[in-house]
Amino acid sequence: MPYSAFTSVTQVKKAFGLTLQEGGRFIPQNLPQIIPDPILIGFLNKTLTLATVTGSEKARSELLVAPILVEVREILDRQVALFSGEEFTVDASVGLNGICDFWMSRSPELYAIESPVIALVEAKKADLKLGVPQCIAEMVAADRFNTENNSDVKTVYGCVTSGTLWRFLKLEGTVATIDLAEYPLEPIGQLLAMLVWMVKEG
Repeated sequence: MPYSAFTSVTQVKKAFGLTLQEGGRFIPQNLPQIIPDPILIGFLNKTLTLATVTGSEKARSELLVAPILVEVREILDRQVALFSGEEFTVDASVGLNGICDFWMSRSPELYAIESPVIALVEAKKADLKLGVPQCIAEMVAADRFNTENNSDVKTVYGCVTSGTLWRFLKLEGTVATIDLAEYPLEPIGQLLAMLVWMVKEG
């Protein structure tokens, strides 16, 4: 059973013995906005309508999400790696296997995934709620991967996005926390600050 087979929060909680906390923002609210590269702004201005009108996950992924994550990597001086559409199997016997939309790891290594800190899943039909169970399952896989590789990463962060709306999650031990707010693409400087914080803190 791959990550995508997790379709409800109840299902993923039972599968991995998790406790769920629903609440407010856990990312600091006073983060200074990051000024984006004008190239990113220009690209998003060209692609936003195209990505949202077509509505497909692939379009949103390629035209909105990927460019933003590339910008995060640039902001961090390419000291983190970005993976897209990679197979990530940790334990197929319990459903921790399959293709992940995006991973970012706190390592510049591009040929292998090392200590993933962000599991990111595009929302099905732009409904963020539908992407949450899959994202949590991928975060569990990331946490187990970190443990098996003797990583000091204790908190795994994740987000579910439609490209224009973003919801953030974190996993500490067996406690999964969901920020119930939906954060918009604009202002892009705020979104970049939140994503950079997650990568640095994870």
